[in-house]
Amino acid sequence: MSTFLLVVGVVVGVGYIYHHIFVKGKACTSKAKLHGKTVIVTGSNTGIGKTTAIDLARRGARVILACRSKERGEAALEEVKRESGSNQVVFMQLDLGSLKSVRRFAETFLKSETRLDILINNAGIYLQGRTEDGLGMMFGVNHIGHFLLTNLLLERLKACGPSRVVTVSSVFHHFGKIDFDCLNTHKALGLGTSTTDVTQIYSDSKLCNVLFTYELAKRLQGTKVTCYTLHPGAINTELARYSNPLMKLFLVPITAYFFKNPVQGCQTTLHCALQEGIEPLSGRYFSNCTVREVYAKSKDDAAAKKLWELSERICGLA
Repeated sequence: MSTFLLVVGVVVGVGYIYHHIFVKGKACTSKAKLHGKTVIVTGSNTGIGKTTAIDLARRGARVILACRSKERGEAALEEVKRESGSNQVVFMQLDLGSLKSVRRFAETFLKSETRLDILINNAGIYLQGRTEDGLGMMFGVNHIGHFLLTNLLLERLKACGPSRVVTVSSVFHHFGKIDFDCLNTHKALGLGTSTTDVTQIYSDSKLCNVLFTYELAKRLQGTKVTCYTLHPGAINTELARYSNPLMKLFLVPITAYFFKNPVQGCQTTLHCALQEGIEPLSGRYFSNCTVREVYAKSKDDAAAKKLWELSERICGLA
């Protein structure tokens, strides 16, 4: 019996240490206050987007909740106000899967708001399909929507500098690849529908995020705008809400213990948005509130430029 209790104790102890060090991770240490500053957080009706918005509102920022669903966005608006104790929170509808919606959002924002100090491209989707504009869903939402949004708001960011663009990517970008032939022919990163195919396409879209930030940093040199991309950690959020029921059932016990909760998961986003002194690291990739090295494909000058130019054509910016 004593041996059994000893084994249980060791297992629990190791599990606690693993969870505390590897799952919980580091926290943003910046004490920055944001009174008089304006922030946009896409996908802020749920998960790490919502907890990011709450933290920024508590610091005094005027926070724009940019969400696709009016019903869920308005519900999140009341929750963010309640949890932050701030009335400087606004909901604006934004569907990243519609270039028309992105343009409408940008036009409304630029007319109604005088500042933009931090843009957080947080929204993401894990779902195969097509957008309103005929793009592959994950390419359209995870990359193109944010690409257009950022470009439409760049002049306001420059005017309010020092300002920042933070794009939430994923460690899955390490497994990504960009098939430019497929993009040019089908306006999608891939066409498969199996679990393996969808995961690969998601990884590809996250590589797009990293390449976008890498290229954006080069184009922002000489301005007071800096940009960063990041892996938030494995988060217990609604990202996989469109996956099949069997997959979700399998993930329940795993996410409960081995995944971060949304508050823990938003810490690297907050670090990139707020941490003082990281301006020389513009264009870099962060994980666990720390800058990380990436594979050569994630800082490929030719691929980053090619993706940027293709994205401009798709968005009608070229």
